[in-house]
Amino acid sequence: MIYITRRERFNAAHKLFREEWSDEKNLETFGKCSNPNWHGHNYELFVTVKGEINPETGFVVDLKELKAIITSYVTSELDHKNINLDVDFMKGKLASTEILAVTIFERLKPYIEEQGAQLHSVKLFETENNSVEYFGS
Repeated sequence: MIYITRRERFNAAHKLFREEWSDEKNLETFGKCSNPNWHGHNYELFVTVKGEINPETGFVVDLKELKAIITSYVTSELDHKNINLDVDFMKGKLASTEILAVTIFERLKPYIEEQGAQLHSVKLFETENNSVEYFGS
């Protein structure tokens, strides 16, 4: 088994806010991240796949194909968007980095499997100091 990772970047805005809570409770729970006028991040996404090396190509997965999958199903939908308002696959979900990482994993998994590899993990950096890594359930 071998692992290979592709890094992609995107910029997006969001806010952490629960509609059913008061502004005070949102501020108490989420702090500045509940700013009513949003805030943004320069995200870094690391997608790690695993599998056996194809003896004909020498690849676990063709990285051009992996980039195309990530672009088509994730970064093109997130880049320069408001996660809460503009991203269909996040509708009705709290736009935390944890939930975003899980949702990205779930979106990518079937397309990576079509390439003959397994999705091992999604690691999402919200800032240089804060990241989430999800390995599936």
